[in-house]
Amino acid sequence: MKIKELKRVEVVSKMTEKNITNAQAAGLLGISVRQLQRLKKKLESRGAEGLRHGNRDKPSGNRKDEEFRSSVLQAYMSTYTGFGPTLASEKLHEKGLAVDHETLRRWLIREGVWERKRRRKAYRSRRARKACFGEMIQFDGSPHDWFEGRRGACCLMVMVDDATGKTFALFTEQETAEAAMRLLWGWIALYGLPMSLYCDLKNAYKTLREPTLEEQLAGIVPMTAFQKSCETLGIEIKSAYSPQAKGRVERRNGILQDRLVKELRLRGISTIEEANNFLTEVFLPAFNERFEVEAHDAEDVHVGCPEDVELEEIFCFEEVRVVQNDFTIHYQGEVIQLGKPETCVLRPKQKVLVRRYLDMSLGIVHESRKLEFEILSDPKTRLKRAG
Repeated sequence: MKIKELKRVEVVSKMTEKNITNAQAAGLLGISVRQLQRLKKKLESRGAEGLRHGNRDKPSGNRKDEEFRSSVLQAYMSTYTGFGPTLASEKLHEKGLAVDHETLRRWLIREGVWERKRRRKAYRSRRARKACFGEMIQFDGSPHDWFEGRRGACCLMVMVDDATGKTFALFTEQETAEAAMRLLWGWIALYGLPMSLYCDLKNAYKTLREPTLEEQLAGIVPMTAFQKSCETLGIEIKSAYSPQAKGRVERRNGILQDRLVKELRLRGISTIEEANNFLTEVFLPAFNERFEVEAHDAEDVHVGCPEDVELEEIFCFEEVRVVQNDFTIHYQGEVIQLGKPETCVLRPKQKVLVRRYLDMSLGIVHESRKLEFEILSDPKTRLKRAG
């Protein structure tokens, strides 16, 4: 089962055991109470497997045949070029080619003759705290002269639970995707998988760029490495469109810039390594005891990370490479020789996934299997493929 489905099992089970109410469970899953009741019946009758999506790997029953699609696109190109999908759909309907405007929009984007238009920002008003611990975590980086000149300025990555104010933090050189991964990994190790993160519209966290034509044709949504990690773990990323929107973590940064700076000064700490040890062992436990508040609902909605999930394979940077005829790939100026796979067939011109882990080591994956490889010191020397 996927992590999102495991989260459904976790929440529905807690609702069945009456640890949370129906309304709370429905809110956490983003579904109606009626749908929640259907999920409960499936869980009781068929177990956890009953919550798997029934349409997985099945073709859509509403799909149009290729001949009809070609007729629609030909009519659009010949007569309605430049028409928006909604108006073009109405005109095509008059000609006996009934197609929904959203379906037409996807077809036109795939053909490269229409571009998505960014929607206006939604109106946002003041809101109350979330009810449960782990329901939403506010996430931010705070660049500052934390060591008061004893070393260069650096960044404190901060996570604050919206319901309780529980805080977790980590010093890094800069506010980057790698720093965000390390911070989230630390939170998961302590508390489990949160339901959602609330953070800035920064490139390190979430990209807002429009997909390229190649990505549109392949149906790929552009995402940062941090977004991909959260997507894999089933953690929703919510965007804050102003500092005021994530005021809890912004105010927490102000308190830390006052209290933490002075604590580091008193102890003469001047390195990131020493500061991180002090944070986890001394400062944060006392800080949370002082500033943490009681959640409206005592239920913890964090989900335990499945035992078979290797976080180092998720918190990494991925790039696709094409296998050459001599079973090498090129990655960041290096020539990498691939070994003969034992459990899968690998051929030239196929694609492999190169993963750069947070400790800077590399891994190469093909069809979900890791491959043996060797980085060649002399690019002109290629190892012969065994067999």
